[in-house]
Amino acid sequence: MNSITTILNHIQNYPIIPVYYNDDANKCISIVQACYEGGIRTFEFTNRGKKALDNFKALVDYRDKHLPELYLGIGTIKTPEEAQEYIQLGADFIVSPVVNPAIAEFTLKKDILWIPGCMTPTEISIAENAGAPLIKLFPGSIIGPDFLKNIKPLFPSLLFMPTGGIGLEKESLDAWFSKGAVAIGLGSNLFQAPSGSSTPDNYEWLVKRCQEVFSSLDDK
Repeated sequence: MNSITTILNHIQNYPIIPVYYNDDANKCISIVQACYEGGIRTFEFTNRGKKALDNFKALVDYRDKHLPELYLGIGTIKTPEEAQEYIQLGADFIVSPVVNPAIAEFTLKKDILWIPGCMTPTEISIAENAGAPLIKLFPGSIIGPDFLKNIKPLFPSLLFMPTGGIGLEKESLDAWFSKGAVAIGLGSNLFQAPSGSSTPDNYEWLVKRCQEVFSSLDDK
């Protein structure tokens, strides 16, 4: 099990984090594999469907055999009980859409990174007091980069990762990083297949898309 410090360093070294869920375990594996080939080394699977637990286990097994540099976390975790289930399966980090200090208490004891979702200064303060070193600003498309610019001086010891509705364009990513983000979570915009794609099960387009996103960060 990797420590909180190790995961934080890894996230900052590979600051694009795909956020994904699908009921089909084979599709999940193909998506993660394509992202890995495109340079992704941190991936957030989400607890958003009836197959989440089984599919996460399949992803961990596949990662352990084929993707040695990938850190695999679980998102949409709202209770300590959910966190415990996924940690037992091998989750490297825990992401929440809300601030629940009980999750912080549970994960901190195990030296596992918990990333809570926050939208207001009060929520950020509660998360900071609970011991969270990295905050997910959610939903990023509503909050906007200027919110981060204004809030960051109030919480100088915290790191921030916007997630939710963020575009893949260089200008969009640059806006967030220039205002103080250390990482960005990318969801549906990353995984939308090109229009007219005749081979939906061939994820070369996703490999290329991930490569292009990382390439746009070269001068970050």
